[in-house]
Amino acid sequence: MSNYEDIFKKVVSHSKEYGYVFQSSEIYDGLAAAYDYGPNGVELKNNIKNYWWKSMVNMHENIVGLDSSIFMHPTTWKASGHIDAFNDPLVDNKDSKKRYRADVLIEDHIAKIEAKIEKDVLKAAKRFGEAFNKEEFLATNGRILDRQKQIDAINEKMNTSLSSNNLEKVKELIEELDIKCPVSGTNNWTDVRQFNLMFKTQMGATADGSSDLYLRPETAQGIFVNFLNVQKTARMKIPFGIAQIGKAFRNEIVARQFIFRMREFEQMEMQFFVRPGEEMKWYAYWKDFRMKWHNSLGMGEDNYRFHDHENLAHYANAATDIEFKFPFGFKELEGIHSRTDFDLKAHQEHSAKKLQYFDPELGESYVPYVVETSIGLDRMFLSVLSNSFREEELENGESRVVLKIPAVLAPIKAAILPLTKKDGMPEKAREIMKILQLDFNCQYEEKDSIGKRYRRQDAIGTPFCITVDHQTLEDNTVTLRDRDTMIQERVSVEKLHSIIAGKVNITKYLA
Repeated sequence: MSNYEDIFKKVVSHSKEYGYVFQSSEIYDGLAAAYDYGPNGVELKNNIKNYWWKSMVNMHENIVGLDSSIFMHPTTWKASGHIDAFNDPLVDNKDSKKRYRADVLIEDHIAKIEAKIEKDVLKAAKRFGEAFNKEEFLATNGRILDRQKQIDAINEKMNTSLSSNNLEKVKELIEELDIKCPVSGTNNWTDVRQFNLMFKTQMGATADGSSDLYLRPETAQGIFVNFLNVQKTARMKIPFGIAQIGKAFRNEIVARQFIFRMREFEQMEMQFFVRPGEEMKWYAYWKDFRMKWHNSLGMGEDNYRFHDHENLAHYANAATDIEFKFPFGFKELEGIHSRTDFDLKAHQEHSAKKLQYFDPELGESYVPYVVETSIGLDRMFLSVLSNSFREEELENGESRVVLKIPAVLAPIKAAILPLTKKDGMPEKAREIMKILQLDFNCQYEEKDSIGKRYRRQDAIGTPFCITVDHQTLEDNTVTLRDRDTMIQERVSVEKLHSIIAGKVNITKYLA
């Protein structure tokens, strides 16, 4: 097991132990790829939503919000292309009877080659020490160039086959690469076939008299069908955006890697409507803006990269992913797409209602073009959790597990801890709690030794611990402990609010 896999396993068990994420329906042995967010998880999730909403909606005067219904008229999905084309290529192993996504099998094969490149880089870095130049090594080392050539060739074949829906060629590539089933260890594969990812249900009292409905596979269509409602009621002028946070559902066959790929997930999306011909300017703007947003959290600029799409979806004229370095490698965190006028035109055609904007400056009506930014909330949650997880050896020989979550997102901002349960300390601690809890999510804790309580708050990711002791009762000062440095200082109760605000307020990050 690699070190990264080991870290990922620890993150998953830590999530359960400290109330971040639970397996759904665990008492019934769980439901695959469905998860529940615990007391700390729901706070972190809400803080991420708030951080996104503040930046995207409240700080842009030309972006407004929406919360559209999960159920939509079935023709919506005909117009959007989801009924005909929202498919995954699946393949079964005849020996293990296990089903896989064909493209994921190939991507996993590529990841193994990438891991070999990473290994070569680490070996060379060890050998050359400070003189090592990673860029030069990657650009000149023969073995690495060969491996990169292999990766490019596989990607090229896979993308060409998938975009032309040539499933025979996809199967040929799996066989050519001698990809084996992880369970049976054989390469005895069925043909590759397409499987629609939408969940279907019925609306109505009886099955006979009911009409087919779908759980939405994305939140974007709720924005497109409301384009005119929002534009008129909010009196928006182009360019303007509509933002939404909501649940989406996909019947993923290969749901894996904890909350990275689930069947029920949450998206934070913004569709930005622009004049035709101006979409590439805005596409560049949103690429830059979204990367800056990620970097504002201070989780390491090296952990993000753009991955431009070579094969575009039928509706797009440009697309890129912001990928994050998860413990299992760089994977998509956010998509930025120039969707042209495909969606509004399709809904205009299927609904026979005009979905156009009258541009007073040009004196004409047109169907706007759209630039989309779409981020998976659960993936964002996982990026924060896995990036902040640390196991630290301390100078006194002890060790601690700490979540160094960006303070603005931390579920609990301050823990208030009376040193003992007597001598008026709990009463004083409650008094301090009352002063702080309106602006900051605080936790009061009096059980166990102070050292154990510090460790527990470290593991939850609480930026500040405030200890109330005998001296507090004399001079109104407390011990304030910083999660990251573990430095303890004596401060007066009056200063607590401004010190905490200085570290956890959103303005410190987004201003």
